[in-house]
Amino acid sequence: MLAPPNSPYDSRQSGIARPAQIMRWLLAVAACVVVMVIVGGITRLTESGLSITQWNLVTGTIPPLSDAAWAREFALYQQTTEYQTVNRGMALAEFQQIYFWEWLHRLLARLVGVVYGLPLLWFAWRRAIPAGYAPRLVLLLVLGGMQGVIGWWMVTSGLVGRTDVSHYRLAVHLNLALLILALLVWTARDMWLIAVSPLASPVRTRLSWAVGLALGALGLQLIWGAFTAGLNAGYAFASWPLMGDELFPAATLMTSSGLGSWLGNLVDNPVVVQFIHRWWALVAGAAMLWLALRVRAMAHPAAAHVLLAIVVLQIGLGIATLLSGVALWIAVTHQAVGALLVAWASWCAHIVSSGQNGNRATVPIDVARQNIVR
Repeated sequence: MLAPPNSPYDSRQSGIARPAQIMRWLLAVAACVVVMVIVGGITRLTESGLSITQWNLVTGTIPPLSDAAWAREFALYQQTTEYQTVNRGMALAEFQQIYFWEWLHRLLARLVGVVYGLPLLWFAWRRAIPAGYAPRLVLLLVLGGMQGVIGWWMVTSGLVGRTDVSHYRLAVHLNLALLILALLVWTARDMWLIAVSPLASPVRTRLSWAVGLALGALGLQLIWGAFTAGLNAGYAFASWPLMGDELFPAATLMTSSGLGSWLGNLVDNPVVVQFIHRWWALVAGAAMLWLALRVRAMAHPAAAHVLLAIVVLQIGLGIATLLSGVALWIAVTHQAVGALLVAWASWCAHIVSSGQNGNRATVPIDVARQNIVR
């Protein structure tokens, strides 16, 4: 039987929260972010990031379509320090290959903005966002905009006087993308809890301090992973578990003594950075093991097992990346699985922080009928 047009059960009515729809939308955006991170990894590993020397938000969507346009882009690239010191003599066809990856990375960033921004406007117009969540969803939009600005800020660091972008700016760029990914998944799971709540009550899960520490350990690993990529530190030693024949190479050229110099070695010395990244992985892995055990104890064994599988795969790919001499597709897969690890760790962290026991029955309901936006 059809409901009357003005009934609160009319699915077309404005002012009705739709957390299930918002959850699916957020998870779709999260998947787009993972793809963008993968293409970003390819862009970095193929040394393509400096091939486009200008930031044209709208016109940059269309690649060069004529010989004259390609000549102009190539001429701009030839003014960079990277071309003049590393790629001098590069053929136009080779330039087009590296241009493609940077263009695709920027195009995906624009598409993510559209995939996020337009549905957000629609949900806001229909007043379909559950009470209290509009500020967080707007914050995610702002962070996405900042990500684009930071990406250009990163590129500018490598155009003149350097042959690579700043590894500090690379770390900010990559880890902001991963933070956005984590927040998307976290908010999506909030929506899911609202959608299965018998009372359809708003849910705003707070991160517990213990879970925060576990995620912090993973975050440090991600930061030093970005430093490893930015400094090309993965090429320093292609052996495991020793670096050459030693746990830490005694002949490593270290900056002179002093607190500032000591800290500088931790973030600027490729050998030290690789050492930290390869061994802090065990600390981060232990933190994820603890998180998985907590998730399992809350009667979510499948989620715990998936988390452990991703961690083991990620550590294995890290070792394989080193042993292969940073083979392109192994390294790209390593970055892709790292993004998946962030997403799934966020999902599991939400389970623990929300205190949701898998044995407790939840009854899905049509929230469009009960959860009115306030």
